[in-house]
Amino acid sequence: MKEVLILTPEEAMPGFALAGVRQVALSANQAQAAIEEFCRDATIGVLAVDERLMQTIDPDRVQELIGKWPGVLVTLPAPAGFERPAEDELQRLVRRALGYHVRLES
Repeated sequence: MKEVLILTPEEAMPGFALAGVRQVALSANQAQAAIEEFCRDATIGVLAVDERLMQTIDPDRVQELIGKWPGVLVTLPAPAGFERPAEDELQRLVRRALGYHVRLES
């Protein structure tokens, strides 16, 4: 059975661990190396990464990693009050699925 792993900033400990899910707390400068390491681990089926950590990683490198990895990478939304990047998660997912950018307006 594949494992679910949650990567969060250090200030989010022990949130998910209290629910019995494996959680690793990282600083922003450790995020890319950790994601690269966990994407090579065959026992991990779902890797959920806090949005604050994902902002620190090169999106092209993330695409390259998940293209080779059979698991699923999920971005967890940051807590309220966190300043979001110009492209939100929904736009990123649509662009990934369709292969090009689609403007979403509300």
